[in-house]
Parts: sequence; C-alpha cells; structure tokens
Amino acid sequence: MPRLIKKLEGIKVKSVAAGLLHSACTDENGLVFVFGERPANKLGFREVNSESIPSIISELPYSEEVACGGYHTCVMTSGGELYTWGSNENGCLGIGTTTVFHQPERVQGPFMESTVSQVSCGWKHTAAISEGKVFTWGWGGSHGTFSVDGHSSGGQLGHGSDVDYIKPTMINIGKDVRALQVSCGFNHTGAILEHI
Repeated sequence: MPRLIKKLEGIKVKSVAAGLLHSACTDENGLVFVFGERPANKLGFREVNSESIPSIISELPYSEEVACGGYHTCVMTSGGELYTWGSNENGCLGIGTTTVFHQPERVQGPFMESTVSQVSCGWKHTAAISEGKVFTWGWGGSHGTFSVDGHSSGGQLGHGSDVDYIKPTMINIGKDVRALQVSCGFNHTGAILEHI
C-alpha cells in the first residue's frame, strides 16, 4: 500500500524516480533526497544498510530532475548540467570509465557545450536529450555476442549494435527531427520525436 514518507512532510517535491532498490526526489529548493537500499559497492554509499529516511545529497547545484537506474542515479541541474553516481556497470554513468563513483560526478563530453533538457535511466544504461538530440550510454546488451537463436539480447542504446558505450553518444534519428522525451526501460529505450 502507498505510504507517506514522514521525513518529506512539508517539503514540496518536484520530481521523483525509482530505481531497482532505491528512490530519489528533488524539492522546490533544488535539493536531492535519496533513500532505499544502499549497498556500498553499488550505489556508492559509505555503509551498507536499508535506509527509510531520505538523506540529502549536498554536493549538487540546484537540481531540477532526477532519474534512477538499477544501481545508479542521475541528476539534471537547473543549468542543464548532468551529474551521475553509483555502480557504473557497463559505463552507465557516462564518464568514460567503469569505475564506481561514490559522489556526484559531472558528465562531460557533448554536455560541456550544450545543456541537457531531460534524462532517463534503465537498469544499466542511460539516455538524455540535449538540443533535441538523443544521447545514450552504458549497457548495450550482450557485448557483441548473440543468443542461441541468433538474435542479440540488447540494442537498447540505439546505435545499431549491442556494444557498451562508456561516454554519451548521439543516436542518429534522422534529419529534421527533434526529440521531445526519452524513457529507458530495463533493456529498452523509447523516445517521442517531432518532425521540424
């Protein structure tokens, strides 16, 4: 049954996201709260416990939107910067490595020159929209291998393969098309596109 989170009473929540074992939200003051299971080796918390009390991630600028994956979290700031932290399996943090990050790390690459307008997390992959373009990274599927019936179990990054990407990479969605929204599932991605 749904229940009220007592520690958030009186706080005006603006966005919320649920991961595999954790949740996060932002409030009207741009603060980010995280709660749920906190395995140190996955989400980047210092201790292992199940935490029902939301804690503030204080290392972030004013935050607009939050997204949770299996074991990683992404936050988009009011200035369109993207920060990630957590397990980083298959490069799902988009920071050019697969090293676990215990604190928010800014995603650079294409987002140093253009702002992010939306972010979504899958189990071990991430997608974002910047200037109407869709960028994806993380788990591509089965690392270039195929299942018994000859079909790949991946392809959720939209790059025509099942290979992992550890940096944000633009999807070719065609000319005169702009992305309005993107959403990641467990191992698939969807987007709303507009012809311009």
